[in-house]
Amino acid sequence: MCTEPNEKFMHEAIRLSVENVETAKGGPFGAVVVKNGQIIASGQNQVTATNDPTAHAEVVAIRNACKVLESFQLDGCEIYSSCEPCPMCLAAIYWARPDKLYFANSKEDAAAINFDDAFIYEEIVKPISERKIFTRQFMRNEAITAFEKWQNSQNKIEY
Repeated sequence: MCTEPNEKFMHEAIRLSVENVETAKGGPFGAVVVKNGQIIASGQNQVTATNDPTAHAEVVAIRNACKVLESFQLDGCEIYSSCEPCPMCLAAIYWARPDKLYFANSKEDAAAINFDDAFIYEEIVKPISERKIFTRQFMRNEAITAFEKWQNSQNKIEY
């Protein structure tokens, strides 16, 4: 069943993005996580404030929501973001497994103000040998041990 997005929640994500610009704490991005019709967590872009390139609004909101829920998944939740998520945030959203994602500004809107993620999407599909950042696999035979142990573990918590 598809429900309509709630403008109240998107207004809050947008408000957070505007506030972040006005207070000079980070980029123009905000996000909220909603469960059972209530905002349970929010996030603003904190990349420059924390010197953390992963501190995007959606990631911050996901981290905060997971703490509130004491869970590594956002079952039954919706994420409202002031902008279409970048590749990192989109991956984090998929890992968190919320039920729904809504966004306001598009990735094209972000690109117009120099937040352009197109090159990341292009890099992902390239063969490893053609990527901009030198990448090479090595020591797989040693590392595979952890995967084998995981596969056989009776104590793992799957996600």
